[in-house]
Amino acid sequence: MKAWSRWIGCGLVSVGLAGAAAADPAGLADCNAPSHARPLGAAAGPEPAAAQAVWLDSRHIRWPGLAEGGRVRLHHAAQATMAVRVGEPVRGAEDSLSLDVGVDTLPQDVSARFRHVGPGPVVRLPPLPDARLKALLRGQLVLVREDAQGRVRDATRLQLPGVLDTLYASAAAPGAPALGAVVRPAHTSLRLWAPTAQRVALCLHAGEDGPAQALVPMRRDEATGIWQATWAGRLHGRAYTYLVDVVVPGQGLVRNRVTDPYALALTPDSRRSVVVDLDAPDTRPPGWATAPRPRPLAAPTDLVVYELHVRDFSASDDSVPPAHRGRYAAFAESASHGVRHLRALAAAGVTDVHLLPVFDLATVPERGCVTPRIPDAPPDSEAQQAAVAPVRATDCFNWGYDPLHFTAPEGSFATPGASGIQRLVEFRTMVMALHAMGLRVGMDVVYNHTSASGQHPQSVLDRIVPGYYHRLDARGEVERSTCCDNTATEHRMMARLMIDSAVVWVRDHRIDSFRFDLMGHQPRAAMEALQQAVDRAAGRRIPLIGEGWNFGEVADGARFVQASQLSLAGSGIATFNDRMRDAVRGGGAGDNGIDQLANQGWVSGLHTDRNDAARAAGRGSLPDLLHAADLVRAGLAGSLADYVLQVADGSRRPLRELRYGNQPAGYVTQPGEVVNYVENHDNQTLFDTLVFKLPPQTPREERARVQALANALPLLSQGIAY
Repeated sequence: MKAWSRWIGCGLVSVGLAGAAAADPAGLADCNAPSHARPLGAAAGPEPAAAQAVWLDSRHIRWPGLAEGGRVRLHHAAQATMAVRVGEPVRGAEDSLSLDVGVDTLPQDVSARFRHVGPGPVVRLPPLPDARLKALLRGQLVLVREDAQGRVRDATRLQLPGVLDTLYASAAAPGAPALGAVVRPAHTSLRLWAPTAQRVALCLHAGEDGPAQALVPMRRDEATGIWQATWAGRLHGRAYTYLVDVVVPGQGLVRNRVTDPYALALTPDSRRSVVVDLDAPDTRPPGWATAPRPRPLAAPTDLVVYELHVRDFSASDDSVPPAHRGRYAAFAESASHGVRHLRALAAAGVTDVHLLPVFDLATVPERGCVTPRIPDAPPDSEAQQAAVAPVRATDCFNWGYDPLHFTAPEGSFATPGASGIQRLVEFRTMVMALHAMGLRVGMDVVYNHTSASGQHPQSVLDRIVPGYYHRLDARGEVERSTCCDNTATEHRMMARLMIDSAVVWVRDHRIDSFRFDLMGHQPRAAMEALQQAVDRAAGRRIPLIGEGWNFGEVADGARFVQASQLSLAGSGIATFNDRMRDAVRGGGAGDNGIDQLANQGWVSGLHTDRNDAARAAGRGSLPDLLHAADLVRAGLAGSLADYVLQVADGSRRPLRELRYGNQPAGYVTQPGEVVNYVENHDNQTLFDTLVFKLPPQTPREERARVQALANALPLLSQGIAY
């Protein structure tokens, strides 16, 4: 303890030495080391590659495929010293437990939650105090089927989210302590949920780029698994990271240096978190306190949404000062071409500007990004793509669907070199400017996946609580059906992180609405809890819209009731309408090759003006056109499941009986639950789709009329116009 004492006199109120390890002489060096991780102790011995067993609650484990015969034991080593080889006894274990096999019926709620787990016997632990269970979870664990001589016949690691949610439920309960950095007039508290960590320490840095000046041990709260340090005085503006000593599968006991998953601001390239008081004067642009805000909408169907990317908005606008192009500050350039256009859109009835991701993202280097030189080549040339491809990893542009920190503004849109606090000011300046134009501000949020997992340098969550925040398959590997590393918002603390993050954007940054990327990968219950939380924080209804696609490992309710198209009726949360989109444009979002050309739509020549590809493929019949027209009318009627429509064959039927492939065309209970659109950032623009699908000889003027007709449909349909 003696080595920590030098910081006691620097204003430390409580560093929580009880429960923390003795002083670590290498700790301060780890705060400043170039590597984000350091092994502690000897390298881990061989252990099972897969985590096939699922620890369901405090008493029960299911091991799919467990063979009969032998005994089942749970082996534990606090320092990750085990070596597990088939045919030999387990070596390096500190203790083990004998488990009963196939003796219990699972509680109904546990069985329902883990209905996706494959068949296999339920293994029961002996009654153990919670403190003992929690101690086990902080070490290396291997579940083994042994013969009578104690030799390994089968072995597996364990998936732990179920037991962690059971033992640490209070960390996600109402009234649980706020996570992240909380600045008060006389002190600053920093809290991190890390229930499986053996030690956690706080690195405090002199400046955003300077070395760590203080290493503060944190105290673990046994009930919640939250580690805390409290510092006398305000740390507002100070950079910090955490050192987390934790057992990592396949790595042994490791010290990870990580940023705060609850960070509200970051240093360039997200290297360090920044302590922020979001009410401090230096976080507010001039006029923030009294700035007017657009009035709340009378109904969700009043939403008319315009999608926009911050960099695209001004990167090529020569009416914006060069230093502000592609940045938050461009929205405050009142005389620019872009701002004048936004004012015109507001006057025409657009209510909301939805910004493509503006949270901290992983792909754009904030220092040294590259803007490729695009050659002046013909539209069908490959030269443009050839110019972009070599610098794609360091390009200054990216859509931003690769979250690194969910609750801090992206730095590449701020002034180069801006401090974490200055980034907040510039983000809020953008919001204030849009509000001044009469436009509400929506955010495109991506809580369904992260940019990385495991020990990757850009993995944050998984290096704090390995194996918890991401959705795992039957072998314990991270699911990637969303394109990236899927998060598991069905787990209590991942759901809490999502909800807490959304509340900050609404309460502290005045965000008016949200668009959720791949929302169908999240539970309906979590989205409804989020709706209640953001409404309460804002004091008004915050519209939620999202992609309700039904696919991947969660499809058809495999793990939970999804926030998907067919599962959200009655919730008031809206999903995008692919029925009318595909009928209008033709084909589907995933078309390529001949399908991209031959699958014409209601506005792109279906049956009435077939292109050569459609003729060659024998596509574009009159029944196809009539069915597309029915789908367009269903969209105009708000996609209401019970709305009765006279369809092309002369019959009258509710829209739930009109088919869109194997799904109903009508699927909502109220028009405010559907988002009508014919294009957004995904796939080809409407213009490019019409280039593909309209016959090549179509005159320019007719192409313009087709474009206008297609764009009119979302505006004239019941529902939300996007």
